[in-house]
Amino acid sequence: MENLALIDSFSDFKDEKLIDRVTLMVILEEVFRNTLKRKYGSDENFDIIINPDKGDLEIWRNRIVVDDGEVEDPNQEIELSEARKIEPDFEVGEDVSEEVKLIDLGRRVILSLRQNLVSKIHEHDSTNVFKQFKELEGELYTAEVHHVRNREVILLDDDGNELILPKDKQISSDFYRKGDSVRGIIENVELRGNKPRIIFTRTSPKFLEKLFEQEIPEVFDGLINIKKAVRIPGDKAKVSVDSYDDRIDPVGACVGMKGSRIHGIVRELGNENIDVINYTNNLQLYITRSLSPAKVNSLKIDEENKRVQVFLNPEEVSKAIGRGGNNIRLAGQLTGYEIDVFREGMEEDVEISEFSDEIDGWVIEEFKKVGLDTAKSILELDKSEIIKRTDLEEETINEVIKILKEEFEK
Repeated sequence: MENLALIDSFSDFKDEKLIDRVTLMVILEEVFRNTLKRKYGSDENFDIIINPDKGDLEIWRNRIVVDDGEVEDPNQEIELSEARKIEPDFEVGEDVSEEVKLIDLGRRVILSLRQNLVSKIHEHDSTNVFKQFKELEGELYTAEVHHVRNREVILLDDDGNELILPKDKQISSDFYRKGDSVRGIIENVELRGNKPRIIFTRTSPKFLEKLFEQEIPEVFDGLINIKKAVRIPGDKAKVSVDSYDDRIDPVGACVGMKGSRIHGIVRELGNENIDVINYTNNLQLYITRSLSPAKVNSLKIDEENKRVQVFLNPEEVSKAIGRGGNNIRLAGQLTGYEIDVFREGMEEDVEISEFSDEIDGWVIEEFKKVGLDTAKSILELDKSEIIKRTDLEEETINEVIKILKEEFEK
């Protein structure tokens, strides 16, 4: 049977691509009707009968019988003599149904039809994948490393769908080998042509939130609510949590005995240091908690400009700022306030900006970036610690320390 060469794979398509029977029939009919339109100019007078389970296909063309020599549209009309070759008792004005064999369409048309059918099936498959992953945006997902490139890692899930993990969405300490299992978040899904492009990320704060949901039952059950999570991926994170049940200690429940509950999350994130703090509507208390582990003496809040001045003892300043300024930066992101740190209990200190006639402005700015904005705040630190915190050369730091010491020796 000449139809078999084209349609013996109907069932295979249905099984391999997980296309339901009705959808497959719609796709097949659309492809055949488009082919008939190109061949005959119209498909309105054709009936297409499809059984995708058995791979059966019948195409019937319906025409009206007219007198010989009166045919105006060969697709819609048939001469009486031609009609009587099909059935000898046909009369003018009657409808004739004639089966169209695929072989009659021509070899080139059949090849084109096959290509269009495959294309439509793949297009449908891609659309389904796009819809599936679009609904998963922001959700935790696991896939396997398929190929490692310079700028991205290609992942495959259990169904063979391709996910892309760009370099800037990876944690700096991550190292990938083919076959490794990777957890992350579906960040974005878009259609490029007919192919879905699925972007995977491990640096999003949402990833941290979803790990809390997975690892901590009270968060999953809704007993503990994550108010906000902020991260410097692979380095440090802060998470504020709240509970609607007064009997539950949200911080204790998240951290666990000796850090047992949060340890798995820390390990997943490349030993990212995670501070979990109690959320409160008391802004002053919330900002104080956000600067943990530093102990704050007092605050001066400017709600209009979203700025806050924080006053601490000298030994607490470095804790508040953190390595590379990470602690104060995350505290600002968590609370939504720009935080300025000031030292208390230090007499005769001098702002570093006062030395602008002896120290270059860009050097002063480098010190200010990491919270070293007074002479004594710089002098009380070891030179090695200053080198670690700033991007300044040792020679420059030596010169600054010399200038500052001379000021206090006068």
